[in-house]
Amino acid sequence: ALSAQGIGQLYRHQAVAIERALSGEHVVVVSPTASGKTLCYNLPVLQALLEDPEARALYLFPTKALAHDQVARLRAQVDSLGLEAAVAAYDGDTPSAQRSRVRNAARVLISNPDMLHLGILPHHPNWHAFFSHLRYVVLDEIHSYRGVFGSHVANVMRRLCRICRFYGSDPQFICCSATIGNPQDLTERIVGRPVPLVARNGAPTERRTVLFYNPPLVDRYLGIRRSALWAARDQANHLLERGLQIVVFTRSRLAVEQLTIQLRRDARERGRSGEQVRGYRGGYLARERREIEEDLRDGRVRCVVATSALELGVDIGTLSACLLVGYPGSIASTWQRIGRVGRGTGRSLAVLIADSSPTDQYLVTHPDYFFDRSVERALVNPDNLHVLLN
Repeated sequence: ALSAQGIGQLYRHQAVAIERALSGEHVVVVSPTASGKTLCYNLPVLQALLEDPEARALYLFPTKALAHDQVARLRAQVDSLGLEAAVAAYDGDTPSAQRSRVRNAARVLISNPDMLHLGILPHHPNWHAFFSHLRYVVLDEIHSYRGVFGSHVANVMRRLCRICRFYGSDPQFICCSATIGNPQDLTERIVGRPVPLVARNGAPTERRTVLFYNPPLVDRYLGIRRSALWAARDQANHLLERGLQIVVFTRSRLAVEQLTIQLRRDARERGRSGEQVRGYRGGYLARERREIEEDLRDGRVRCVVATSALELGVDIGTLSACLLVGYPGSIASTWQRIGRVGRGTGRSLAVLIADSSPTDQYLVTHPDYFFDRSVERALVNPDNLHVLLN
């Protein structure tokens, strides 16, 4: 199946992670974006499905976009193997009429921690066949489970493990993370057991140019600068006119809509189709989100303006440039957004456009702070009494 996809050899981190998983160990894989982490969990799961007709797997992703992206990929691999294995998403977008069929037929269930907490675990007797044969639990983008949210997710994992023991199973955890300061410690606190770390990346890295841009002052006495949003508009048009496919990250839903409207207007004035520019944020219908993701992969959409909804590892095609309207708030999140571009396109460009806030102004005048510091640690405390009582 891999040969048919043109994959003749695995990267080092993939081989090590897969060997550990096939030997029965839990594992957490940490490597940069677009380094093939998906194979680290898909191959052990597919092998289990081939060997055991009763085997089940549970994939948990922090966002629906990421989950549905993985459904399409995994179904293609299952079909190429000739497996009769139902791969299905089970989340808030799943129609009520289909849920019982998914519950009974799915061998690979793709969901999120919220749905596991509210829609699956409280009704575990209805899922007894699934839990009794559960072999693997995949937690992707585990770095996003931090703070109070991560502490609640850790307790949901405890409940999941208790229910699995009740039904006679003891699933392995395969976890993946972007670069954070303490991936192994975070994973072990979330899953509640020792988890070996695979962190030596074997994937090639392409050349990336990162620019910090400070818009010009419009009022020197008050320190007011030109709007970062309108600076992004100019730069986006500049890149689009040169045939690049780009993503623009903003910090609010309102900014997404404002910039999308302006860029569509600019496109029509320049003789391009306004439909080549799309917004992407929480609140869109599931059908709209899937359509935008597909159009990005096919190249029909040349510019997407997004919130953090596209920050995680959704496959959105071979984008060449990324504009960040303001600092996202953490070094880790900034690198995650930058990592959306350059996936298979060779060289890529990322521009952080500073606004007038003190944090942005400090970063743009002290870039070494950003480039020389390690990424932040992710902290959870599942035994906090307020969390534990809930």
